[in-house]
Amino acid sequence: MPLIDRRFLRFAIVAAALAALNACSAADRLASIGQEPMFEPIDNPTLRPDYRPVDMPMPQAEVVTYAPNSLWRTGAQAFFKDQRANRVGDLVTVLIDIADEAQLDNQTTRSRDNTDSLGIGALFGYEAALSQILPEAIDPENAVNINSALQNTGVGSIDREETVKLKLAAVVTQRLPNGNVVIEGSQEMRVNYELRALQIRGIVRPEDIEADNTISYEKIAEARIAYGGRGQLFDVQQPRYGSQVLDIINPF
Repeated sequence: MPLIDRRFLRFAIVAAALAALNACSAADRLASIGQEPMFEPIDNPTLRPDYRPVDMPMPQAEVVTYAPNSLWRTGAQAFFKDQRANRVGDLVTVLIDIADEAQLDNQTTRSRDNTDSLGIGALFGYEAALSQILPEAIDPENAVNINSALQNTGVGSIDREETVKLKLAAVVTQRLPNGNVVIEGSQEMRVNYELRALQIRGIVRPEDIEADNTISYEKIAEARIAYGGRGQLFDVQQPRYGSQVLDIINPF
């Protein structure tokens, strides 16, 4: 079979599959006219085709020993166990409350005037012969006269306001030799055909974690906070690849 025919056959198969899916979706929508959206049945999530087991960093197993006739664990520093995150695999809630506002106004004005004059009173006795060399007679005492003027005015203004208020649970992924812990977390929320994603990474001190196992974002060192999304509206708002390439290589 020729190569062109094979490509056409593959294209036809894909087009037929997409048409069948669209037909099924349209049929389902027509069948539910005038009815409330149905809930998905509650079933075992591990039996779903798209189920994937979660693999997260876990702490090493600890052997807890107790002294005879004692309620204290060996090596414990308190009677009750501290519930704040400090081991690999523990969870900590990050509180993000950013209210950033900046307003800058810059104005610069520069001006400069220069005047230079040069006269040739004596040039090895040949100053009188300049009139014979040059097309017009000149005055050796006022041979060169240069005037220049420069004026530059610049005005700049920045007015920015950002507000982000979120909560996110992160996982301790690493414990550093000095006792600090590395946290990383992500959260995704899908509404209709739009997906919102929140990610955070950074280093925290266990002492900065509150008693309710929360920590504010400004106490996270090397913090990396990203809030974005993807979906149909996101695709429409983004310029096409061709436009982005032209913006990069176009010098004008």
